[in-house]
Amino acid sequence: MGMLFATAVAMGLAIAAPLGPIGALCIERTLRGGFRAGMAGGLGTALADALFAALAAAGFASFAAAVAMVERPLGLIGGGFLIWLGWRALRPAPPREAVVAAAPPGALAVMATTFGLTLANPATILSFAAIFAGLGLARTAGPAEAVAVVTGIFTGSLLWWALLSGTVALLRHRLPPGFARATALASGAVMLGFGIWALARAV
Repeated sequence: MGMLFATAVAMGLAIAAPLGPIGALCIERTLRGGFRAGMAGGLGTALADALFAALAAAGFASFAAAVAMVERPLGLIGGGFLIWLGWRALRPAPPREAVVAAAPPGALAVMATTFGLTLANPATILSFAAIFAGLGLARTAGPAEAVAVVTGIFTGSLLWWALLSGTVALLRHRLPPGFARATALASGAVMLGFGIWALARAV
């Protein structure tokens, strides 16, 4: 059981680590609001990852069938939301006074955003079906094995976001003044690109 948990932790890390739109968003939020804001985004993603793993554990065949039914609407919703987030990040920077006065987004709002974006990503959904098939749990997973895998994936995902948010939070005050804006532009471009890609796939 310990080996299964360790494998699931590694899987959670591997799923979370690629720097896609969620990673770009968490970096941008950490630069704006500090470790707490970035970690809130990571928690939302880790919770969504754990939910996907639990659904896959509950019934691999029915899970795969459900994914096929909702893949297109999820792609449309997620792609549209990513395009909106990317457009917001690419807008011209507001005056300095407005930046100082504006409060960074709350932790709950950041967590809800990343949770929703992760849920709306068909690629993430299908990756969990592949994980359960690859680990041989598609048809043979008992309750104990399922709990170990779900907990391990959540732990691995959360560890990655803690590492990423902590690193960015430690470095953010040592970075040049224009770095935050450059990161916001890069984040916006990544989210816009992924949003267009998601819409194109769905259509």
